[in-house]
Amino acid sequence: MTTAALIVAAGRGTRAGGGLPKQWRPLKGRRVIDWTLAAFRQAGIEKIVLVLSPDDSEAWAEFQGQPGIVLAPGGDTRSRSVLNGLEAIEAQNITRVLIHDAARPCIAPDLIHAVEDALAAGSAAAPALAVTDALWTGHEGKVTGTRDRDGLFAAQTPQGFRYAKILAAHRAHPGEAADDVAVARAAGLDVAIVPGNPDNIKITGPADFARAEVILDRADNDRSEEDRMDIRLGNGYDVHRFGAGDHVVLCGVKIPHDKGLQGHSDADVGMHAVTDALYGALAEGDIGRHFPPSDPQWKGAASDIFLRHAVELARNKGFQISNVDCTLVCEYPKVTPHSAKMQAQMASILGIDADRVSVKATTSERLGFTGRSEGIAALATAALVKS
Repeated sequence: MTTAALIVAAGRGTRAGGGLPKQWRPLKGRRVIDWTLAAFRQAGIEKIVLVLSPDDSEAWAEFQGQPGIVLAPGGDTRSRSVLNGLEAIEAQNITRVLIHDAARPCIAPDLIHAVEDALAAGSAAAPALAVTDALWTGHEGKVTGTRDRDGLFAAQTPQGFRYAKILAAHRAHPGEAADDVAVARAAGLDVAIVPGNPDNIKITGPADFARAEVILDRADNDRSEEDRMDIRLGNGYDVHRFGAGDHVVLCGVKIPHDKGLQGHSDADVGMHAVTDALYGALAEGDIGRHFPPSDPQWKGAASDIFLRHAVELARNKGFQISNVDCTLVCEYPKVTPHSAKMQAQMASILGIDADRVSVKATTSERLGFTGRSEGIAALATAALVKS
């Protein structure tokens, strides 16, 4: 069975303050949505449908084309947004879908697995917490009565479903619903209750950011000492031969030259080496594993697509990029006049300060293919730290 996560991130969420929808606000050094996506990836969910507002143009540009990510536009209501997300993967052979609010960044991988496992025996399952506090009714600041709490639960997400059944249920449901469980029940589906987690809070108001930070801090502190400090080193090496052309692209910078570099993408040999160094540090293979050269969609692609994917993968695994060192080996073109611009360009993509990025060049003393000006080679080293 194939599972996809559908993350609803199209709401405006302005009650949380800060001038931005809550999913884009910072939380403990990352954005709220970054924590949410990282939890699902840590749980091994490789296909993620991200439902975004059409107004969030920067987010669309950021996630467009990222491996494993499918984008769908948000609708006028949450139910419409979910339906748009479900329909976006209709042809992708998905059997189970976990529908989650982007504003629940403290979701634990264990709870994701519990909901997914519950679908082995049924059509729908969702986490919830039994209500233990006394319940009152009130009016104008005064208690007007009580309610029996027996059999009451506070709903959470992700809410999991057999894909075909929840797609049919949403298509048949008229208007808005409280959540996807309500849509499923209206279609006659039985929904199993999975024990929820009190830490799986939904960010609604300003105070919830502080609560979420405490929860995430506690999760960090609960990790073993070995997990708390993880330093990785990776090496990358790449070569591209010269061919016809009037420029080369090196570390994201276009440099006029009487030849071009040949390759399936834009042949940015420096950026390829750095990308492979990051993949190597993560034990994630090389560019070819993630972006096969046999796939025509990557022909002529800008190499920053590959590097951004490697950077995002590192972040999702909890690593910070400490520093990167790249050496370009060639007789021509001369790299030094452009090295500062290369350094700044690479730093911007890597999300680190420019003084943590080294771009330098050397010749091979006219020996070998680089010495004969037949091509350019690049070597790179990357250091990652998880703390």
